[in-house]
Amino acid sequence: MEKKDFRILVVDDEKSLVLLASRILKKEGYDVRGAYSGPEALVIMEKFAPNLIISDLKMPEMSGLDLLKKVKKESPETDFIILTAYASVENAVEAMKCGALDYLIKPLKNPDELRLAVEKVLERQTLINSNTLWQTQLTDGLPPTNVIFAGMEEVWQQIQRVATTEATILLHGESGTGKSLIAKVIHQLSGKKGAFVELNCAAIPETLIESELFGHEKGAFTGAIKTKQGKFELAQDGTIFLDEIGEMPLAAQAKLLRILQEKAFERVGGTITLTTNARIVAATNQDLKAKIKDKTFREDLYYRLSVFPIELPPLRKRPGAIEAVSHHLLGTISMRVGKQMKDISPEALELLKSYKWPGNIRELYNAIERAVILADEKQQELKRSDLSFLDLNAPDSSEPNKSETSAQELKPLEEIEKEAIEKTLEITKGHRKKAADILGISLRTLQYKIKKYGYKKRK
Repeated sequence: MEKKDFRILVVDDEKSLVLLASRILKKEGYDVRGAYSGPEALVIMEKFAPNLIISDLKMPEMSGLDLLKKVKKESPETDFIILTAYASVENAVEAMKCGALDYLIKPLKNPDELRLAVEKVLERQTLINSNTLWQTQLTDGLPPTNVIFAGMEEVWQQIQRVATTEATILLHGESGTGKSLIAKVIHQLSGKKGAFVELNCAAIPETLIESELFGHEKGAFTGAIKTKQGKFELAQDGTIFLDEIGEMPLAAQAKLLRILQEKAFERVGGTITLTTNARIVAATNQDLKAKIKDKTFREDLYYRLSVFPIELPPLRKRPGAIEAVSHHLLGTISMRVGKQMKDISPEALELLKSYKWPGNIRELYNAIERAVILADEKQQELKRSDLSFLDLNAPDSSEPNKSETSAQELKPLEEIEKEAIEKTLEITKGHRKKAADILGISLRTLQYKIKKYGYKKRK
């Protein structure tokens, strides 16, 4: 969508603000109209049909919030930006809950604030209105959104609403439900120009997590031989994704709370206060409220993080997603390992749908990768027999949370491993580095396994 086709209605009882905002936006090339009350805005809407309404929150006759609610009921595709001189977290949260995409404080300190907010809405609607966002590939190698959000249409709607705002988002879901992938989609839709920076809080030793988050100065501790930027500096103008936030130590939690409140921090060992505008998306598979009771997670931090909580359902509660996700994974994995598999047999698909997937998308990916590696090199269809390791391991239907049992009931684990290595080396024609990459192990580990199993290249 071009700017000249993007219709904006500015609503405020202060005529000077309507004129100023209209002049700024018209200069940018937008089609702009003005209204001086809520009822007048509703009349103009009937013929003008704006893509975006920028409205004051506090107005006589009809408040901006009432206008927002009425417009969203009659025209849910119309986006909203709220302007107010009455800044408070409560007002911002209430407006966002009702569907506002952004919240700006007036008087505007800089016209660029308004320009940037409107540009984000334009980018969002351009993607949606072109009807490609749901059906086609996002950039940076992400799968199509109809694959990512298959069976999660409500989650998709929530993400479209919140992505272009500055609200902190808390993703909650079981391990393997795709929280990192969805955080990347949020970053993509946000229109932010900075980087997407990810930190797994569970993977960093407690003694180093503050350095990873906030950076450190040279000499701050033993081994700090030079100044290092932290994740928050690297995510400037972008998004920082804090995975497994429930594992963050209490000391680091206190500093993170300060960033959420003041947008300020110091590097470890530093005295200069730095600022950040990085948008925070956090994720966890734990019950943070239980951790609050155990005094291992700060209650004030929890409420700061969960301004916009999003619950991701497990794969077993998204049976309609199995087919779309499996076909996408089959195509991706087949291409990577150099095979020509293009379809899944009805019997194999039935098995995939009946299995409970305690490990969610991650387990499904691993299962299809294993099946593709073990399948015949010329095979073009994934068969049920390629997934035989799931038959005996599938949890009982009355126990949906039962973890996958060992494949030793079918074959010894070493025999399965040996077979996988032999098949992969055949695919790569004995190229060990390629085989190691496909198997997801180091070259050194593969060489050890080859020696252990006495593999010999077939002539």
